Amino acid sequence: MMAARACSLPAFMLVKIIIVVLLIAVLASLMSSMVFLVRDGSERRRTLTGLKIRVALSVALFALLIVSYYMGWIQPHGLIP
Repeated sequence: MMAARACSLPAFMLVKIIIVVLLIAVLASLMSSMVFLVRDGSERRRTLTGLKIRVALSVALFALLIVSYYMGWIQPHGLIP
């Protein structure tokens, strides 16, 4: 019973992990689109698809940030705590 309790993360920590994962996914999508743009000479639309995915991930990240702020899971702070 104690092991199950130790594995549960608080909501604010889970949100921060999701934010980092989404940021990494946005960067990975951007890099893959750049590679497709430079190396892909065919008429396939892999660059466009990669950029669509990046925009969708960015919108999802922005929405998550807004919801997290209003729910109180994340708090804004200044540069000097």
